[in-house]
Amino acid sequence: MNMATTLVMLIVSVMTSTLTTQISIQQEEKAAAERERMRANLLRAISHDLRTPLTSIYGACSVMLDNRDTLPEEKQLTLLGDMRKDADWLIRMVENLLSVTRIDEKKKMVSKVPTVLEELIDTVLVKFYKHYPDQPVEVSIPDEFVSIPMDAMLIEQVLINILENAVVHARGMTRVSLTVTVEAGRACFCISDDGCGIPAQRLNDLFTGYLDRDREVSDGQRTGMGIGLFVCAAIIRAHGSEIHACNLPQGGAAFSFALDMEESDEQ
Repeated sequence: MNMATTLVMLIVSVMTSTLTTQISIQQEEKAAAERERMRANLLRAISHDLRTPLTSIYGACSVMLDNRDTLPEEKQLTLLGDMRKDADWLIRMVENLLSVTRIDEKKKMVSKVPTVLEELIDTVLVKFYKHYPDQPVEVSIPDEFVSIPMDAMLIEQVLINILENAVVHARGMTRVSLTVTVEAGRACFCISDDGCGIPAQRLNDLFTGYLDRDREVSDGQRTGMGIGLFVCAAIIRAHGSEIHACNLPQGGAAFSFALDMEESDEQ
């Protein structure tokens, strides 16, 4: 190999290395920008969704303090009940946010242990019925024993979030179902309802932590949909999968994700 050939190869090697470095830097900058965008969206959603219940609690306390001698007992009980509901909602919102902190930020992974599917679903339903005792859930799971490696507490949070979203947001809903099937070594979860469906313009934003508040009906009601679904997406990604949402042809919406039934070598 002569000197000229060696020089050419050296130049090509340097150029390739430089190009690879530039691509790597661009990818890292793009990833950093995406993380910042998601952080800003989540903070925006949090400030929006926490403002309404906090304002409601403050208003109810002010009415009771300013009219403590004249306010009828029935009205006082109503205000106290409303404050308890708002406080309970805030507690569950904080639990959602704390769930994300349990995910290893460096590895984007969670600690998985084998979890019996039937026990998981039973726990989810007990917690769900505590807040929505009048909303039945149609459940369909395999008859055979199914064990799935997962962080059970986090997956419970995902299922409860989606069920609660159906109750709160699926106007006109008469039924909600939770189905789990086993396909190709994966446990496939699906929660569906027969409500109003998801507005088409929101489908792309459901799991980003941000919904376009200008397009929402300004009815003074708390939502929490953006934060809750952002948390769901983060948890499922940490389990090595993705969560999806779609509108059903017959009406209503469906949320689905799948979990591997065996640990991969990478995990």
